[in-house]
Amino acid sequence: MSASLNDLEKDIEASRARLDQTIDRIQDRLSVSSIVDEMLGTARRSTPLGGAYDGALDAVRRNPVPVMLIAAGVGWLIHRISTDSARQAARRRVQQSADRLPVLNTGAARVYDPDRPTLQPTREFAEETQV
Repeated sequence: MSASLNDLEKDIEASRARLDQTIDRIQDRLSVSSIVDEMLGTARRSTPLGGAYDGALDAVRRNPVPVMLIAAGVGWLIHRISTDSARQAARRRVQQSADRLPVLNTGAARVYDPDRPTLQPTREFAEETQV
C-alpha cells in the first residue's frame, strides 16, 4: 500500500510540474511584449516593409510603457473625433426635424416679468380708476 501511495505522490508531483510549465507558457504568451511581437511578426511577414516593423518592434521592446501610452492617446483621440462627429450629426438631425415642424405661434415672443409695470393698463383697471 505504501508503494502505491508513493507512486501516487510521484504522479501528483509530475502533474504539478507539467501544470506549472503549462501556466508559465500561457503567461509568457499573454504578456504585452509577446502579444506585440506576435502582431508585428504577422505584419512583417505579410508586407514588403518588414524593416519598418522591425524598427517598431525594437522601439516597443526598449520602451513598452511610453508606446502603450502613445497608443492609448491616439485611441482616445480617435474616439473623441468619432463621438464629436456623431454629436454633430445628431444636432443636424434635430435641426432638420425642427425645420420641418409647422410654426404655430407667428407673433413675437412675449416675456412676462412680474417686477415691471405693465405698459398699458387693462381696461378693467382703467374703468375702476375713473369711477
